Amino acid sequence: QVRLVESGGGLVQPGGSLRLSCAASGIMFSISGMGWYRQAPGKQRDLVAGITSSGNTNYADSVKGRFTISRDNAKNTVYLQMNSLKPEDTAIYYCQAHWYWGQGTQVTVSS
Repeated sequence: QVRLVESGGGLVQPGGSLRLSCAASGIMFSISGMGWYRQAPGKQRDLVAGITSSGNTNYADSVKGRFTISRDNAKNTVYLQMNSLKPEDTAIYYCQAHWYWGQGTQVTVSS
């Protein structure tokens, strides 16, 4: 059974930081590409950042220089460090591996 469990979301002021985690089980994590997506109300789900099994990364233009995706294969966990957060970053953030999705974690950026 595949499980992707996100954590680390919450309410933060503009300019603040959050670190999201996604713990994976039921997949061969070390050889899996992983992704973080987000979906704001009334909008489609978009890719935020991805990381390959070898550690290559890619980012949406809107988060480049502010967000960092990383992985710890020993812990079967992928992270998303989010700095300099903006109100437009408010969304539900989802972890993705292959065709599997986590349940999402809410990130709200507001003063």
